[in-house]
Amino acid sequence: MNDRATDPATESFVAHRNLLFTVAYEMLGSAADAEDVLQETWLRWIKVDLEQVRDQRAYLIRITTRQSLNRLRTVQRRREAYVGAWLPEPLLTTPDVAEDVELSESLSMALMLVLETLSPTERAVFVLREAFGIGYDEIAAAVGKTPAAVRQIAHRARRHVDARRPRAAVSPSQTRAVLGAFRRALETRDLKGLIDTLAPDVVGISDGGGLKQASPRPVIGAEKVARFIIGGLGRAEGLVTVTVDPTMVNGNPALVLRIDGELDGVLAVRVEQARITGLYYVRNPEKLTHLGSETSLTRQ
Repeated sequence: MNDRATDPATESFVAHRNLLFTVAYEMLGSAADAEDVLQETWLRWIKVDLEQVRDQRAYLIRITTRQSLNRLRTVQRRREAYVGAWLPEPLLTTPDVAEDVELSESLSMALMLVLETLSPTERAVFVLREAFGIGYDEIAAAVGKTPAAVRQIAHRARRHVDARRPRAAVSPSQTRAVLGAFRRALETRDLKGLIDTLAPDVVGISDGGGLKQASPRPVIGAEKVARFIIGGLGRAEGLVTVTVDPTMVNGNPALVLRIDGELDGVLAVRVEQARITGLYYVRNPEKLTHLGSETSLTRQ
């Protein structure tokens, strides 16, 4: 793209790149796949006659959505063969992402896991409508449906997601407070303190991708989850130093765990009524490559 730096097509693509990446990432849950989609979007965009394009932002979103749908159908088959539980790829995000409440909620690990239960078209419609406020006519053009059909899909997807998302919004400060207590208990191997931060029916999901040790299935229940976490650290105790640091991942408070100074994983949570109801630990090293620098995500 460097040779075309002064081209109107390049200028428009670069101006909207962060938005397009955010759309693709929310649809796919993978930064690597989102980058591939942007490359495909770019290759199609430079062939477009811009004089025939009334709204370049909308047109770019349309191309990105179509490429994301193609990729989503492919990766769904790939995920069926994934070793163990699958979690979205965590992204270290800039402070402005957390300030956008709607964006940070749509990027949360908990909600993105819910989106995995939608069909590709339902997910595209939900993301475009709920996260980005795109009109039904434009969504229809992007997904190849009529506006009336899109309205029905949006209603069905929203009902599905609403039944599975947290009932009450929790502020970042409340999440940080719970994570702080969790972190202190984790660092001191305090089993009771750890259990106190967890809801009785908490669900713990760990993703090692077959490359790192992780539970093949969700662990359910406060004591079981706490013992699983403490047990995992206990196996390394005496040989390594474990550090736990707060961070912002996908616009939400999270923890980074390091063993002997080397990144081991990222832990994100779902908090309801001052207790952790969902705990998501990504250890797969192939999903930790975007934690060296902040990723700019936006709805604009």
